Parts: sequence; C-alpha cells; structure tokens
Amino acid sequence: MRSSGRNNDSGRGNYRGAGNQRDEKQQRAGRPRPEERRYDVGGTGGPGGKDERGGSKGGGSKGGGPKSGGPKSGGSRGAAARGGAKGGPRTGAKSGPGAKGGPKGGPQRGRGQAPARPREYDAQVEERNRARHNKPQVKTPKTFGDQEGERLQKVLARAGMGSRRACEELIDQARVEVNGQIVMEQGVRVDPEKDEIKVDGLTVATQSYLFFALNKPAGVVSTMEDPDGRQCLGDYVTNRETRLFHVGRLDTETEGIILLTNHGELAHRLTHPRYGVKKTYLAAIQGPLPRDLGKQLKDGIQLEDGYARADHFRVVENTGKNYLVEVTLHEGRKHIVRRMLSEAGFPVDKLVRTSFGPIALGDQKSGWLRRMTNTEVGMLMREVEL
Repeated sequence: MRSSGRNNDSGRGNYRGAGNQRDEKQQRAGRPRPEERRYDVGGTGGPGGKDERGGSKGGGSKGGGPKSGGPKSGGSRGAAARGGAKGGPRTGAKSGPGAKGGPKGGPQRGRGQAPARPREYDAQVEERNRARHNKPQVKTPKTFGDQEGERLQKVLARAGMGSRRACEELIDQARVEVNGQIVMEQGVRVDPEKDEIKVDGLTVATQSYLFFALNKPAGVVSTMEDPDGRQCLGDYVTNRETRLFHVGRLDTETEGIILLTNHGELAHRLTHPRYGVKKTYLAAIQGPLPRDLGKQLKDGIQLEDGYARADHFRVVENTGKNYLVEVTLHEGRKHIVRRMLSEAGFPVDKLVRTSFGPIALGDQKSGWLRRMTNTEVGMLMREVEL
C-alpha cells in the first residue's frame, strides 16, 4: 500500500513538473496562461480570492508557487478581460463617446454607420426634388379611356339606362359603343360632355339636356310666352331651372304632340327641310271622298307658296259622310295640311298631330307633359344624324 502511495505522489510530482514546464514555454512565447484568458466577472480581489477564478482554482489550492499571487494573477487577468480572449485593448464602436456609459447626444460614428452628409448636399437634393414636383403638368388630350372621366356604367345609369349592374350587363353584351368603338371591358372612363355614347346604335343623352313631349290642347298658342296673355306652351313647363323651347309649331286650333327641349342643335335639325323628318296628322273631313284623293295629295297640290306633296295618305275611319284620314308629310310650312285638304275641296274640321318623327302620341292625354325616354331621344338623334 505504501509503495502505491509513493507512486501516486511521484505521479503528482511529474504532473506538476509538466505543468510548470508548459507555463514557462507559454511565458517565453509571450502568450497568456490559460487562467489569464478567463474574464474577470467579479471585483478586483486579491490573489487567491473567490472572485478571481484563476487564483482560487489554478494557483491557490492545487499548484501553489507563482500561480497563487504576483502581479499576473490580478492585473493580467483584468487586462485580459478588457482586451478579449487573446489580449490587447478592444477597438470599435464602444470605445468612442457613443459607447455605453459615455455621454449621450454626441455624434455616433460607430462601426457600420456612414459619415454625415454635408448640408450643401442636402440642400441640393431638396432643390432638385422641388424642381421635379413643381413642373407644370402636361394635359394630354382626352381620349377613350382617360382616367379623368367617369366610369361608363355610372354615366349610363345616370342617363336612365338602368341600374349600374344592368348597365354593366349591357357592356358585357357588347351593346354599348363610345365614339364608334364597341366597349368590350368594364371600367372604361368617358367624358359625357364630349364623347358620343350609344346603346344598341341609339345615342344616349348623357349631357344635361331635357326632352319633353306635350299633347297640346286646342286653343293653346305655340309660344313659350304670349304678350296678349293667352294660354301658351310656357304654362306647362313652369318651375324649370333651365329654359326650354319648342320644336316647330302647331297652329292654335291644332292639337297633338309637340316637342320641348333645351338641345338647340337637335331642335334645329328636326325642323330643317334637309333632314325631312316626317310628321303624321289625323284630319276629320266631310265626304264623300274621291278614290284618287290620295294620289292627288301625293302628286302635289299647288298652293300660294309652291307645291306641297304628301308622303302617305289613307282613310282611317268612315261613318256616313264623316271621314277620318291620315296624312304624313315631311314639310313644315304653316298650316300645310289644312291648306292642302282645303285646296283639294275638303276643309278640315279637326286636326291632330299624332307623331313627330319616331315619337308617337299614343294614349297620352290632352294637356299632359311627359319626359321622353332615352330610347326615344336616341331615335330622334339617329333621325337627324346626331
């Protein structure tokens, strides 16, 4: 047993000797010993204290000798802790005034930060930005899909073509065209004041125009105002924000349809002989009528101001000597129907205009004013090439 103890002591001695030799080699090479690489996380205690791990574990209890004290046990370890694992002072962001514990508010020029730009450069950048945004905007001409306009389905809905969903279906069915081009997609923007919009080939009145049809009673003067105080067309369109005017005339004793609008170009074309818009009348006359009366009217009747020709004639009703005949013509001279029938030998007892172009009187009561539908307005515009 003793021999084994001596062998153990000799083994420890050899181990200590090997350790001392290794430490001496490291010192000659200028490298810190292993215990000096440990960080000093405690206070600045003396050699062999608990705060200094190298002294308490490596030099105080087991090794003794030079490890337990001396200047390297405390000061070297503190320098190693401040300098890193391999020694030497740290350099970088924390060494300057912006490091932890340093004064706040100073310029922080740490690692990874670009140097501050000079004020002159910032002023130049700001000036360029202002110059770029202050340039006058170039207004391009409004086109079919200009973003400044309104959505097509909204314009159609406001014009009375149906709900927005219904107007979208019209677009999906390729029934809408703008400026002669069929619209194939949703979201197209238009200018209702300039673009021409059609549905099924009929122009849609998207502008702020009004179109009315009045069944004028007998005894009403075909003027908007009458200085003599007689009943006139203006009496049927009171409380209107916009001024309306009548399209053509009907003599005071003639009843029937007369159009009122604020669309000047449409009214002009509807009454111009070039476009030849046809008007249909029902006339009550006394017979008997010769068989060739229709032929006479179509061939032309000589009047004081020239020949007048009817486009169509037919007998609608006959009760004894009382006849109700229909006359269609495209002329608009004063009292033209009454004068033609009187010249043919059949004075008119009562005269009613039943249609103006494609707009029919229908069952509209006498003295009633109605707003024309978009379809009717479209047919009128197509009649006069608008």
